[in-house]
Amino acid sequence: MRIDILTVLPEMIEGMVNCSIVKRAQDKGLAEIHLHNLRDYTTNKWRRVDDYPFGGEAGMVMQIEPIDRAISTLKSERDYDEVIYTSPDGETFNQPMANSMSMLDNLIILCGHYKGIDYRIREHLITKEISVGDYVLTGGELAAAIITDAVVRLIPGAIGDEQSALSDSFQDDLLAPPVYTRPADYNGWKVPEVLLSGHQRKIEEWRLQQAQERTARLRPDLLK
Repeated sequence: MRIDILTVLPEMIEGMVNCSIVKRAQDKGLAEIHLHNLRDYTTNKWRRVDDYPFGGEAGMVMQIEPIDRAISTLKSERDYDEVIYTSPDGETFNQPMANSMSMLDNLIILCGHYKGIDYRIREHLITKEISVGDYVLTGGELAAAIITDAVVRLIPGAIGDEQSALSDSFQDDLLAPPVYTRPADYNGWKVPEVLLSGHQRKIEEWRLQQAQERTARLRPDLLK
């Protein structure tokens, strides 16, 4: 998988893509992540990527020209499955979406900034708009980092134990059950006996019951 991220602040994402599982996936040759500074695609001497909006609304708007030039340059080199725009009014990102995207080959993620982007970009260049929640961030860089991390970790081989990803929260519309490790007794706080029993069927039944109970209590919307 190759992910190209278009941003005015690549330094906001550099740390994330160069550590932990995302870096491991790149080191293994499972993923390529490239950061592109949109200012490199400007033609003005100030490297400006924004301007005042028509109609006099407050705030600044990202211009169409540098974004079009960046996307066109990348598309001239390879085919892309999706050109994604991170936007608070996009489709809400979730685990099923991450699962589907992990099977694609090439993605472009455009990070919004300022008041937003010239709407013609969304009409003519973007194929998918994604939101990471019902709130507004200063820019789309954190959203792009979230999407990248959630997708790359699902690529086979990125995680040492692939079964671990399959038992994460939301994979089966349930929250994950509680997990414990050594010591089994700490200051009188004890690990549930069933997990120490070695009886795998009873352990799996306990995990399912706990997952269902936690989901009903914390995220009943998932059970509808």
